[in-house]
Amino acid sequence: MTDRKKSGLARVLSKMGYCSRSQAAALIRAGRVALNGRSVRDPETPVSVGRARITVDGVEVVAHSKMYLVMNKPRGVVTTASDERGRATVYDLLHGVDAWIGPVGRLDKASEGLLLLTNDTDWAARITDPASEIDKRYHVQVDRVVTDELLARIRQGVVVNGDCLRAKAVRILRQGEKNSWLEITLDEGKNRHIRRMLQELGLAVLRLVRVAVGSVELDDLKKGAVRALTAAEKLNLDRKLARAGELPKKTTGACR
Repeated sequence: MTDRKKSGLARVLSKMGYCSRSQAAALIRAGRVALNGRSVRDPETPVSVGRARITVDGVEVVAHSKMYLVMNKPRGVVTTASDERGRATVYDLLHGVDAWIGPVGRLDKASEGLLLLTNDTDWAARITDPASEIDKRYHVQVDRVVTDELLARIRQGVVVNGDCLRAKAVRILRQGEKNSWLEITLDEGKNRHIRRMLQELGLAVLRLVRVAVGSVELDDLKKGAVRALTAAEKLNLDRKLARAGELPKKTTGACR
């Protein structure tokens, strides 16, 4: 009989839902992790999944069941495990969650809205992979009245520090005398994608709210509240991931 498939120790700890892969690597290098009673310091130490006994600080690690959550992240809360400046983090809102769980992608401090969290690191990586083309929909308030010409420029895209930043779709939700609310859809997400794109076009973002990831909608989830991803929502996302894996990568119009 052949041995079970082996993976690196840091990856195994992450897949067990104990912590992120980078956090696991730091624990291992610090000498806090033992494999079958023997201290190891190489995060890539091969492990027979399901057969090895792993301990951290002498306590055996037990795999957690997979967890998928939806949060309405308030503005001013940072998407990190801890903050050196003492600011509130999304983890302050996770009451009663005893397993490690991490955000699927990011929302910066000034942004708000729908944030997925999970301890399924492989699934999270697939959701955030641009090749999966999972749509993310945002409602964005900007500091001026937007014209059809400007909408066209947002769709066309701009180049900022070598990044082509464009919207898959954009439309006007409503307008006042001095500002506009736009709905912007991305199928990829570079760092501060929308803010950088609009700034390059001379627009200041007043508010930025993510309202959907794929078929998962923010709806009436209260600010700071957390709920479980429904079975139907998870299935819809998984079907989208499966289709993305079967189809050739789409090409998009070049920024000009």
